[in-house]
Amino acid sequence: MHQGSGFLSTRQRRLAWLGFLLAALQAPVSAKFASDDSWLFSLCVALMVATVIIADDAARRRPADARSIE
Repeated sequence: MHQGSGFLSTRQRRLAWLGFLLAALQAPVSAKFASDDSWLFSLCVALMVATVIIADDAARRRPADARSIE
């Protein structure tokens, strides 16, 4: 049984991981040094990128011959 391919290329997947890590690390640093709640934006960006990575993982784990039900 072959596994399906995700919608992200290998390079895009690595960049998504890098973006997730940078945004996730920037949020607590920004929270410590900023007096406003602008660190929440970094947290939201990190969560959106994580959602894309999880969706790509799910697409990769799906068998290649399985079709999506629409």
